[in-house]
Amino acid sequence: MKPTLICLMITSPDGSLHPSRWTTSPDGTKADWHGLYEALHARHQGNAWLVGRTTMAEMSKAGPHPVADAPAPERPAHFADRTAKSFALAIDRSGKLHFKEGTLYGDHLVVLLGPDVPDSHLAELAADGVSYLVSETSDMDVGAMLEVLNRELGIARILVEGGAATNGALMAAGLVDELSLVVAPALEARTGSDRVVEHGPEGLAGKASLSLIACERLDHGAVHLHYKVLPPV
Repeated sequence: MKPTLICLMITSPDGSLHPSRWTTSPDGTKADWHGLYEALHARHQGNAWLVGRTTMAEMSKAGPHPVADAPAPERPAHFADRTAKSFALAIDRSGKLHFKEGTLYGDHLVVLLGPDVPDSHLAELAADGVSYLVSETSDMDVGAMLEVLNRELGIARILVEGGAATNGALMAAGLVDELSLVVAPALEARTGSDRVVEHGPEGLAGKASLSLIACERLDHGAVHLHYKVLPPV
């Protein structure tokens, strides 16, 4: 069974994802908006959160550390901890992420990898206590991989938390069920600002549509927009 996926993001009205670049507001601060985001994270009651490679690299902050004389690693899957209750997931097609241990912020790490990732990288992940799942198809069917994680680890409700390309790819694949968006009273307004969702030159036209579930005023001048993500109209 496919887990439920909720894309949870915080943005300025002009689409920026980097609070450190935002204008100041009389209504709130970066700390206030971070707190609102974390409160919504808890309210959605996911047992996993998922990000792309770039976002995870900003958090893991580890470099390569190959394992000498490692035995042949398991393929396509290695589950280092089947007793964990919460999980941090990363999509890393080419095997560029590295970790210091098997948990991040108290959540067990699981990496979804492309089919061409070398054994040496899998051995490093296993030695660090990180779980992984290697795609058995060249197109990296993330939906099928998430079904495996649901069956093997009990991952049933995932909060998708960026970046924009990861959000867009999952929406285009029809995997995202809801978009939960916090809009803070600030602006970046720089050329080339990020987007909440991005999907190449073609965008998401003909791939997804939104239907409003709720609109909620939060503290510190922020607004919570909650949408159902539907097939195209």
